[in-house]
Amino acid sequence: MANLQLTFASALYDRMQPIYTGEVKPDGIDLNFIRIEQPRPIFDRMSGGEEFDVAEYSSSEYVQRYANKKCNFVAIPVFPSRCFRHSFIGINKKSGIVKPKDLEGKRIGVALYTMTAAIFIRGILQHDHGVDFSKCTWVQGAINTAGAHGSPTVLPLLKPVKIEQGPPNKSLDDLIQTGAIDATIGTAMPESFRTNPDIARLFPDFVERERDHYKRTKIYPIMHLVAIKKSVYEKYPFVATSLFNAFQRAKEIALERMYNQRALRYMMPWLPRDIDEIHEYFGGDPWPYGVEANRPTLEALVQYLQDQHLTDWKPKLEELFCPIWGEH
Repeated sequence: MANLQLTFASALYDRMQPIYTGEVKPDGIDLNFIRIEQPRPIFDRMSGGEEFDVAEYSSSEYVQRYANKKCNFVAIPVFPSRCFRHSFIGINKKSGIVKPKDLEGKRIGVALYTMTAAIFIRGILQHDHGVDFSKCTWVQGAINTAGAHGSPTVLPLLKPVKIEQGPPNKSLDDLIQTGAIDATIGTAMPESFRTNPDIARLFPDFVERERDHYKRTKIYPIMHLVAIKKSVYEKYPFVATSLFNAFQRAKEIALERMYNQRALRYMMPWLPRDIDEIHEYFGGDPWPYGVEANRPTLEALVQYLQDQHLTDWKPKLEELFCPIWGEH
């Protein structure tokens, strides 16, 4: 019987490279890996036109669509992208922002209000620091390029939020430097923070804060999961387990190669120290797949989505992901 032909869109992360090269092949599937290095176009093309059979996909968008019964996808607990977020809060010092509570009532720039990074940042600031964002104004736009951030297909919020679109000829970096906004959150810092002394991180000690937050909560923010078109999964349910096992093996290979320190695989001068920390904080695997190993992070995401009025109920994690045969 011929293999099933499927398209898969993703950035070429180290953990995806063995899939891209064909070193790892999912059982029963010929996977056409479509390399797209920026995630926003993948999400936009998946949400707007279901262009791919399988794709790297926004975690928050998936859960929001599932909870609002407007989701044409299923998901497997494979997480191409995750990132601690304390380092991605930019401030203009002239706005009087010194501590997290000072963000209340301010004008805050964000690439997209509903993006996963913003949801995690707001959730952490609310739950850890008591920040009330209800009186903030949100200004949407690309952080370091002029205009909008992609062409997202966004579901309506369940409660009104003050959201403005930034000017088409300005970036959020432009706006924070002039004081038109007071702060930014998201997936990048304003580039001017390296050259303009007025632009800074809210948490200069972000590494220590992220370590502490992880030790206390076991939350390592998950940005992206892997979505499969529901029509494909319903016809060929084996694809969930086949893909999960292939992605798992590809990640294991990437870890093995990173741990080989005879010649550093990445341009990270202190990679040996970082590897020591991975063993200290994560038991050797900083990037686990599966639901159970990521329960605190996924439960936080579901809670933050409800807190921020993107959903009005909290789905159970087990219903958000396809069952994987043999997973414990």
